[in-house]
Amino acid sequence: MSSWFQSPAPAPVTHQPRTRPRTRTRVYETVTSRVAQCVCSFLLTLLLIAGVIVFVLWLSLRPHRPRFHLDAFSVPGLAQPGAPPAFQFNVTDRNPNRKIGIYYDAMFGSVYYNNRLVGSGPVLFPFYQPPKNTTVVQGTLRPAAPEGDPVWAGFMADAAHGSVQLRLQLNSTIRFKVETWDTHHHHLYVDCDFVAGPDGNLLPLYKGESCPIYF
Repeated sequence: MSSWFQSPAPAPVTHQPRTRPRTRTRVYETVTSRVAQCVCSFLLTLLLIAGVIVFVLWLSLRPHRPRFHLDAFSVPGLAQPGAPPAFQFNVTDRNPNRKIGIYYDAMFGSVYYNNRLVGSGPVLFPFYQPPKNTTVVQGTLRPAAPEGDPVWAGFMADAAHGSVQLRLQLNSTIRFKVETWDTHHHHLYVDCDFVAGPDGNLLPLYKGESCPIYF
């Protein structure tokens, strides 16, 4: 008696694709990313430090405008009949800067009554004002309106009633001296609004008043 033995068929062989190792690539990408982040952080830090330094320098070197105060004003010939009166004034000019000087060109003054020019003339020759310095600006301005002009009638009438509203204007061209270099020129206007009494003198209420300035 014979028997037939049949071996089972072999299982099919499946070929799986080989996966390439990515360890080195991932490490390289991680290192590159970290280096880029460090470089960006370093550059941002440098920019921040540079910005702070520039801001501090700007604060220390930024010029501050001069400060003007009206100390005295008078019209000596107000009570005298005849020729129009002249005007005398005293103004203090303060340079508040610690390390910045101010160059002034010639300074001129004008007096206005009801927006009419009634006095004018030169006040100061060109000068240099050192830092943290106070300069006294004194001047006598000649009458700008001729005798007989109706403006004087109104002026005298207001004085007789006890007060005359006036405006003193000073103008000059200035430039700031910052260390070893100079800034560009600025045309300076100083306006002092005040009231004079019946004797032509500045009322005590306005003594020492700050005068706005314009560039």
